[in-house]
Amino acid sequence: MERLNSNLYLQNCYIMKENERLRKKAQLLNQENQALLSELKQKLSKANNNNSKGKNSATSAVPDLNLGSTSNPNPSQP
Repeated sequence: MERLNSNLYLQNCYIMKENERLRKKAQLLNQENQALLSELKQKLSKANNNNSKGKNSATSAVPDLNLGSTSNPNPSQP
């Protein structure tokens, strides 16, 4: 029984370590996604400004592409 308990403890430690690694990776990916989204919005805004100067553009509004901004980047904390 002690050996089984030790094995389960080691598995639990491994899972917690892997979970932390994946959480950090998810945070980095989220930061990268937010930076790319900001860059895209800036480019769209500039393109729309350029279009509206010379033409009557129907695409003057920048679409809301921020699909995941309301999600908690660190789900372990409320």
